Amino acid sequence: MNSAPDFVDYYALLQVSPTCDAKILEKAYRYAAQQYHPDHTSTADVDKFQEVIEAYRILRDPHSRAEYDKLYGAMKPERISPLPSDCEFRIDEKSAVDDAEAHAKILYYLYKRRRENPREPDVIGFYIQDMLGCSDENFDFHAWYLKSKGYIRGTEHGTYEITIEGVDHVISMSRTAEAEKLLLAQSAEGEAPQ
Repeated sequence: MNSAPDFVDYYALLQVSPTCDAKILEKAYRYAAQQYHPDHTSTADVDKFQEVIEAYRILRDPHSRAEYDKLYGAMKPERISPLPSDCEFRIDEKSAVDDAEAHAKILYYLYKRRRENPREPDVIGFYIQDMLGCSDENFDFHAWYLKSKGYIRGTEHGTYEITIEGVDHVISMSRTAEAEKLLLAQSAEGEAPQ
C-alpha cells in the first residue's frame, strides 16, 4: 500500500464510492467475496477473492482507511468527488446491493420452502413480494433476474419455486459465508497483539 506501482483501487474493486459508509462497504464486500469465491464455479477468481478480502480489511478499519484515503487521493484525485447528481444513467451502489440482498432472501426462502415442503414447494409471488416489502415493479425485476439466471421458475399455477441451479447457488452462498467468517476470524487472530 505504500508504493505507487503496488496501488490497488480498493473502492473500484468493491464497486463503492470513496465516501461510502461502513454498512455499504460491508454489503459490497459480501457480494464481491461471494462472486469471486472459489466455490462459486461460474465466477470464481482466487486472486480477486484475496484482493477483496484485503480491500475490506483495509477499508473497514477507520485508521487504515484514513491512511489509504491519503494515498488514494494522490493516485486518483479525480475520483474523490462523486458524479454529478444530474447523471441519470448512474444508480447508487446501495440499490444494486439491496437488489442482491433481495435475490438472496428470495432464494433462501424458496430453498427453505423446498426443504420443508418437498411435495408443495411453490409459493405465490404475492407472499414473496410481501416478505420483501417491495413494489410490483421491483418484484418483477427480481423475478425476471432469478428466472433468467435459472435459479427459480414460474409454475403453471402462477407460483414460484426454486430450481436445482437455485439450490446449488444457495449452497454456494452458504459455503462462502462460512468461509468468510473463518477468514475474518483468522485475520482477526493474526492482527491481535501478542
